[in-house]
Amino acid sequence: MSTERKQIVRFEAVHKSFGAVKALVNVDLKVDAGECLGLVGHNGAGKSTLMNVLAGTIPSDRGIISVQGKDLAANYNVKKAHKNGIRCVFQELSLCPNLTVAENVRVVHKSLKGFGWKKRSRTLIKDKLDEIFPDHGIYTDDVVGDLSIGKRQMVEIARAFTVTDDPLHLVILDEPTSSLDSSTAQQLLDYVRKAVGNDQSCILISHLLGEILNYSDRILVMKDGEVVAERPAADFTRDLLVADMGSKIEAESTLSSERSMKVRNTAELMVRAGDKQQENNIELLAHKGEIVGLAGLAGNGQAKMLLQVYDTAMKRTRRDSVDVQGPVSLVAGDRQADGIFHLWSIGRNVCVRSLRNMVTNFLIDPSLEQHMSELWRNKIKIKTPDMNNNILSLSGGNQQKALFARALGSDAEIVLMDDPMRGVDIGTKYEVYDLIKNESENGRTFLWYTTEIDELYNCDYVYIFREGKIVAEISHSELTEEKVLQASFEKGV
Repeated sequence: MSTERKQIVRFEAVHKSFGAVKALVNVDLKVDAGECLGLVGHNGAGKSTLMNVLAGTIPSDRGIISVQGKDLAANYNVKKAHKNGIRCVFQELSLCPNLTVAENVRVVHKSLKGFGWKKRSRTLIKDKLDEIFPDHGIYTDDVVGDLSIGKRQMVEIARAFTVTDDPLHLVILDEPTSSLDSSTAQQLLDYVRKAVGNDQSCILISHLLGEILNYSDRILVMKDGEVVAERPAADFTRDLLVADMGSKIEAESTLSSERSMKVRNTAELMVRAGDKQQENNIELLAHKGEIVGLAGLAGNGQAKMLLQVYDTAMKRTRRDSVDVQGPVSLVAGDRQADGIFHLWSIGRNVCVRSLRNMVTNFLIDPSLEQHMSELWRNKIKIKTPDMNNNILSLSGGNQQKALFARALGSDAEIVLMDDPMRGVDIGTKYEVYDLIKNESENGRTFLWYTTEIDELYNCDYVYIFREGKIVAEISHSELTEEKVLQASFEKGV
């Protein structure tokens, strides 16, 4: 009896160029039924381009694209991909923000029509949300634009797994946990293994190597548009995976391992936030040169507090519960909605926070702008041949680098970071960690909201949020994952 699995997708020698940039170079790819393929590589390695080709949103220049044993390379598009059971959860979400959750389901399921289509759509997405993300707190008539980025991510994921007339064979998950807290991410990853057990297939793209190693059956590594390694997940270790990606990172050199406890200088208080008169509420304090972490389950007030600090510093609002001593800059986690200026160049996106300091004779000096953009292109390694290119020419991770360059290159004494490592590869993360460490040692203060518990070890102090209030303060020397999770779900630590 043959145990050979049915092949869902096969690519042979697929090539894609954007002008002089070779995004994909003779890429081979195959995915079998009932398999989770892990796909890794640095930002700009070609992962998202490859998945866009597979999803039909970008045409390949040449190569074989076979789905369910049929050669579909000629005029392959989104409609063909969907008809053949291929769905994609994009890193930059594709939901229509002006429509409700139920109406967004109708966008991809044309069979939901006629009398009662909205009721069927509501039932379809609610059942799938309940299955993947119990206690999700999303209503089917919610307008998508009003949802947090984490809930939007959950809707997009659930929508990809819904089935009507067209089959479902393969779901591409491009950084699916990047906007989810640890509990919700675990729910998704457990569901992925359940789907694979039911003979569906997944391609999992993640910069969290633990997710790739623990939940993939096979791993494919890309670098500079090419496949450089491919073998069963069991044959990889974290160090082998990092080496194949081309990273030169030593674990002992990370910011967190070198972090030592700082003695607080109470005379140099930069941020005070939180109503200490409110019962059982802890006040957030950030002193000069400190890295202060904001943690807890997503949507419990962390991002709201960052915005309150920002608004207070910009004199947009006055709050007795917030005091800010110094100029601020914000690194947005939802870069498409809150971070980048879509019509501007990379350089202008980097420099916009500092343009006021580049004025000569009442005009912006282009040479100063060019100098700053090139300085940070090299310092933070933004992958582009020209900083005058549009910001959307960059991969998601490189767009995020530009936001870091904007904040760190400014005169801000306080940098607010709203879960900023979404879709950023491991090598870039360590480079940014080092930059944050150096900047804090030079007196810059950081407020850092992160959904990745490992990143909290980079902080001097961590404040845990639950139900809109700070419920615990943990110093670096006392920080453990158990304490963070306990405070996130229960009262006290």
